[in-house]
Amino acid sequence: MKDDELEVWDSLSILEYISEQYLSGKGWPTDTKARSVARSMSSEMHSSYFNVRNQLPMNCRKAFNGIKLSEGAEKEIERISALWKTCRSEFGGEGEWLFGNYSIADAMFAPIALRFSGYNIPLDGIEEEYVKSVLAHPAIVEWIEAGKIETEVIKEDEIEV
Repeated sequence: MKDDELEVWDSLSILEYISEQYLSGKGWPTDTKARSVARSMSSEMHSSYFNVRNQLPMNCRKAFNGIKLSEGAEKEIERISALWKTCRSEFGGEGEWLFGNYSIADAMFAPIALRFSGYNIPLDGIEEEYVKSVLAHPAIVEWIEAGKIETEVIKEDEIEV
């Protein structure tokens, strides 16, 4: 990301910068406990889930069914689902996002929600509703539409079913 002469190249750092510079720090939940959990899970998202990332490459142009996942990917999906359920139950209040209002944590998990949808990962309850909220967000709708018209294909990231 470039902002005047400043370049910030790490996704979590970009979100932190945007929160501080343009949102008066409101990118994180205001409650201390919720904010700590949001930061922890965003950092976990940032540094983990390699099986999900590798076995479910980002692809907004296709839908997949019947993907055979490794045990490692299955465990990561269980972990993500448990995080989403915990956050929505403990901190979501009346809002549709992980911590009620949209936060950096939601931005960090948007690519995972897109993968879960595109690869038809079975979800129910809170997790399914959360993915629906992500997919309905205007920025995500725009992102998906832009992805559908993209012509570049990265062969090593394409999977065949």
